[in-house]
Amino acid sequence: MSKTDVLSDNSGSEHFRKEHDSMGTVLVPADKYWGAQTERSRNNFRIGTERMPTEIIRAFAILKKAAARANHALLPGKMTDEKLSAIEKVCDEISEGKLDDNFPLVVWQTGSGTQSNMNVNEVIANRANSLAGKRLLHPNDDVNMSQSSNDTFPTAMHIAALISVRENLIPAVCRLRDTFKRLEKENSGIIKSGRTHLQDATPISFSQEVSGWRAMLERSLSMLESSSYGISHIALGATAVGTGLNCPQGFAGLVAKEISDLSSHDFVSDENKFHALTSKDELVYSHGAIKALAADLFKIANDVRWLASGPRCGIGEIFIPENEPGSSIMPGKVNPTQCEALTMVCLQVMANDTAVGFAAASGNFQLNVYMPVCIYNYLQSVRLLSDAVRSFDDHCASGIRANRSKMEENLRRSLMTVTALNPYIGYENAAKTAKLAYSENISLKEACTRLGFLTEDEFDSVFHPEKMI
Repeated sequence: MSKTDVLSDNSGSEHFRKEHDSMGTVLVPADKYWGAQTERSRNNFRIGTERMPTEIIRAFAILKKAAARANHALLPGKMTDEKLSAIEKVCDEISEGKLDDNFPLVVWQTGSGTQSNMNVNEVIANRANSLAGKRLLHPNDDVNMSQSSNDTFPTAMHIAALISVRENLIPAVCRLRDTFKRLEKENSGIIKSGRTHLQDATPISFSQEVSGWRAMLERSLSMLESSSYGISHIALGATAVGTGLNCPQGFAGLVAKEISDLSSHDFVSDENKFHALTSKDELVYSHGAIKALAADLFKIANDVRWLASGPRCGIGEIFIPENEPGSSIMPGKVNPTQCEALTMVCLQVMANDTAVGFAAASGNFQLNVYMPVCIYNYLQSVRLLSDAVRSFDDHCASGIRANRSKMEENLRRSLMTVTALNPYIGYENAAKTAKLAYSENISLKEACTRLGFLTEDEFDSVFHPEKMI
């Protein structure tokens, strides 16, 4: 792998090699490409099981490749053709997932993400040196050229966030939106009882009800897209504190262009690097749109499970797919499990929003040191929602069917259709009609005629629930 000694522990069961950094020599597993700083972090932060998200590692691969290209253009004497080619090759391997087991660090490390930046630097350098058969690259001098952990980690955060939202979450939401568009069209003309406060209300068409769900997703898509503008601005070029120390003139703009080309998404250099290092407001804003989507999805999933409740003792106005047995003791029971999974995910997203907000609020002076927990929660929200929306669409929403007979029965039994009589007998008389019908369990027509407000023919001429939508 590199020209270092291979050692074994006292039992001889595991092999190591010596790696060194500015603090001295460290033993590193011989079959891994990471170096001394990664190993120190691995040993010093044995906290939890939450690894640095794969999306961040992939973002670093894009970032390091882009930085090497920018350095090659601006500092060709330092970033030679040979070094550039070596860095590009290893970054491609990282992007393809070929080196995934070389990124062992947990989220709960230094708040700047320095150790994950160095983990990537060390893996690229050691893997390239192994392929070259010589010491071609140094993790700091070459792979980290013109960079600092302080500007690479927030840049990786924005790359990972933008790609995950645009390539995973937005397409998943678009699929569900299209399902609701289809349901809207298929159920045109079906009239049912509306509900407010979990109580009967005036009539609505089922397609109108579905249109509300569809519109929620359309608004959420608009918010997701507009809020992603902020995270297209990157910190790279700021180096340690925002001044760009040790960064060549023109690097920031050029590396943003390279990242855009490599990722197929537009990124620009943040014009105020002091803001870019210490503020995480763009991620808070973007996650706010994700939270808004979660709130709408929570409402939609609850509507679906209420409407499907039963099969005999609930509302029962829609049928949803029966995917698995719902009880270990009650034979034949089937539950709205996709609704339950989606709403649990939505709760997690809402909790994550609190963590993202507090993390962003905790920057001091020229750096935020809550970045790993901020991006961990952000990416978990995107990942969970993307998966849950696809699952809900595939296994529930796409199979929703109207129970027309139940909708008709509930509509005819609803007392709130009495609202149609307001223009003819007045609000107070209509209220008396509804109360009599409810107390004696009779129809609105019978109650209205018994009270003498309208004749049967008059009632029939003005009472048309299907026209109330």
